[in-house]
Amino acid sequence: MQELIHFIKTGADQLHGDDLPFVISKFHPKTLQKKQLLLKRGQIADRYYFLKSGALRFIYGDDRELTAWIVLPGEFFTEISSFRPQQPTRFNIEAVEETELYYIERKDMEMLYRQLPAWQEFGRKTWESMAMRMIDEIIRFQTLTVEERYLEFLQQPDFMQRVSVKQLASYLGITPNALSRIRKNIH
Repeated sequence: MQELIHFIKTGADQLHGDDLPFVISKFHPKTLQKKQLLLKRGQIADRYYFLKSGALRFIYGDDRELTAWIVLPGEFFTEISSFRPQQPTRFNIEAVEETELYYIERKDMEMLYRQLPAWQEFGRKTWESMAMRMIDEIIRFQTLTVEERYLEFLQQPDFMQRVSVKQLASYLGITPNALSRIRKNIH
């Protein structure tokens, strides 16, 4: 819970008195085993999550699974394309390894937004950060070579221990064989 408290304090430094314990009381722990789904294609997202440990991947497609997004510890997220319009998700969200997270229900998040201006600030900062990460990913995908993007992943602590070669290749938009060739050329 300390990771979540630190994340909230960083994003909502205006929370005072009993506000932080009240906010924390709305979060619930959840553990997923490797390959267990957090959200299944066709369901409607109704929770926000904070990833304490492990990793998740957003999977798009049926025949050929495409790893569309990877969530790592310390991230606050939801499947926003389902959550906001309350429409069925197009993704499966799967645990890449044993994963611990905290979640807050949509109704509780909305109540906190209404009652606590500092929580509105937290939400704004959180979504601005997520939007910046998404924009950075799009720019990287459009401007860097696959080799350069792979080298960036090597700079992230523990990333390569969490994600399989097949999942990383899918995220990079190439085949596992092409990734193997890249890895061989780099080493």
